[in-house]
Order: sequence, then C-alpha cells, then structure tokens
Amino acid sequence: MKISRLFIDTDLEKERNRDESLNREIDYLISKIGRTPEMVGDSREIYDLINAADDPVTVAKTILYITRNRGAVVRECPGTSIYTCCDYTILHTGTFCTMDCSYCILQAYFHPPVLQYFAGLDILSNGLDEAFGQEKILRIGTGEYTDSLIWEPVSPMPAFLVEKFAGQKNAVLELKTKTVNVNSLMDLDHNGKTILAWSVNTPAVIGSEEKGTAALSARLAAARDCAAKGYKLAFHFDPLVIYPGCDIAYANVIRTIFDHVPPEDVVWISIGTFRFMPQLKPIVEKRFPDSTIAYGEFILGLDNKMRYFKPLRIGLYQKLVRVLRQVAPGVLVYYCMEDQEVWEKTMGFFPAKDGELGHMLDKAAADKCGLDRRLL
Repeated sequence: MKISRLFIDTDLEKERNRDESLNREIDYLISKIGRTPEMVGDSREIYDLINAADDPVTVAKTILYITRNRGAVVRECPGTSIYTCCDYTILHTGTFCTMDCSYCILQAYFHPPVLQYFAGLDILSNGLDEAFGQEKILRIGTGEYTDSLIWEPVSPMPAFLVEKFAGQKNAVLELKTKTVNVNSLMDLDHNGKTILAWSVNTPAVIGSEEKGTAALSARLAAARDCAAKGYKLAFHFDPLVIYPGCDIAYANVIRTIFDHVPPEDVVWISIGTFRFMPQLKPIVEKRFPDSTIAYGEFILGLDNKMRYFKPLRIGLYQKLVRVLRQVAPGVLVYYCMEDQEVWEKTMGFFPAKDGELGHMLDKAAADKCGLDRRLL
C-alpha cells in the first residue's frame, strides 16, 4: 500500500486518547504506513482534495482516510430481484482499493472514491456478536466495497476477524482478494471458519486489465500455502471477459487451480461475466485508453447494467462448467447474478425458490467448515 497522505478524523483522534484498544489499532496503522497523519474535521475536505485532481480515481488510491463507520456494520448484499442472488452478508470495514482494475465498478460507484479505513475493532466485534446471535448460518465477507486483504500489511483487522470467527459455530468469514497478503494469517487458529478466496482471471486479462494485482501464479501459490495451513478456499471467476480464445484460456486457469489445490479444500466457485453500469464506460475510456474491455457485444440488462449478449454468456459458461465438472465434480459452482435461462442451459437446473441458492451455499459452508448443520 503506497500512501502519499494520511488523514485521521479529528473526532476519532480525540476518541483514541480515551480508548487504549483504538489507540493501539491506529498507532499500528500509522507505523506501517509510514506517514505523519493530518487531522481533518470534515470529510468534505478530502472529497474536495480528490475531486480537484485531473484523475481523481488515481489520486484517491494514494490518500488514506482513517475514520469511523457511521452506517451499518453488518448488512445484506444489495443484489437485485431480477437475477438470482446468493444472499451474502457484508461486513463493512472500509471503502475503495489501492489496486487499479480497469473494470472496477467502484470508480463509478463512489463520487468521488475515497480510500477509507473504518477504525474500531470493538465496533466490528459488537456487530458480529449481534449477527452470530441469530439462529441461522451466515456467510459474511468484507470484499464488497474494498479488497479484503489490501489491509493485511498495515492493519490488525484481518487477523482479528479470523480469530473472532474461529470461536463461533454458525458463520464463515470469506476474505476475497487479488493480493497475496496472507502472512499474518498463516499461523492463526482459524478453526476452519475462514475461507480465503481469490478472484481469478486469465494471465492476459490480469496483465491488461488488473494493474497492481498479483499474478495468477502468485495468487495460486498463496492459495496452496493457505490450504496447507488448513484454510478452506474459494475462487471467483468474476468478471469473465469474452475475447478470442478466452474459452481455452479460462479452461487452463481452472486446470491450473486444481494443479495447486485439491478439490476437497475448495468450498465454492462463482462465475460471472463482465457487467457494468453505463456510466463506467467513459471512465474506462479516459483512464485506460488502451483497454478494449468495454467494447464487446453488450446489451442493457434488466438491472440497468451492460451485459454480454446472452448467447455469448451461455456459450462460454457451458464450456467452463463442463471443465469444472471434469476436474472438480464435488465443488459447488454457482452464478453471480444470472437468470433462469442461463442456469438451465448451462447447469441443467435453476435454484428457483426464494433463498435456494443461499441454502446451497450454506450447506457447502456447513459441510466443509464445520458449521452447525442443525441450522440449515
């Protein structure tokens, strides 16, 4: 994490003088980042600073704002009623990312994007305790608005979460990343309750569209090392990018994954093709002039996102599902935001009942992570 300026909310600075745990957390961040913090009383000062730049997104990746989360700590995934949702639960730990993927929706989602770290492990703990008190299985992740492990080199938060989840019976933590930042997690007593997950793509897409991320070989080597420490794994092919020869390239990625890790260590694999809000396209064109990712055969979907023409999606999915069933027949494979026709033509079934896909994932988590099956 290369940070040029570090800001701390003035109210948070005052609060940490009265809270030893918070003080240790912030001191740890400051020591790892290596920048003298600047106090700021109003977040609009940071927004204005970023918006004044010629390229606000790039500048935002170098400015870190340590503040409090003033909204819900635990929340349901926004999803959509149009396409089948996996009923994920989000743990809100921060916003934005230091890596620079051309297709990143956060470039258009936040106005402007601000790299925020939400300090206060006690707040996370209290929110999780309330969630754990529910008599149901939960799949909780921190990767909705940020990469889960960009924080691992500079914050105690990822290790804290792993240890927090280890002591309960009805939830799994999924840490999703494109990094190899797992050092502080390797020797923790995770009790099988943390799934370390990697977003994966072909080397061609990683090289052209995922600036600042770890190479595929490095991601898979990290996954292998984590499996050796007893962690369960997940992989997310999202977004799949359609280009000449992509079916062969993605099939090779699948085979390479299972050259590194055994299928029994993988809890699930998700698949989804590139989709984007229309307002993302001009941002990609400006920031990544050499990228062609936004110029495929797209139509406007029912969720008002641009999606590849459905026959193209189905054709690619059919080939990848066939390979997955050959090399990892016992691993749960599911789609992120696809409709009934896509499921039936590629998987041969559709989780039609409300919550059925979520139940499938809950069952996989229970089976492989040792959750209480009575809660299914």
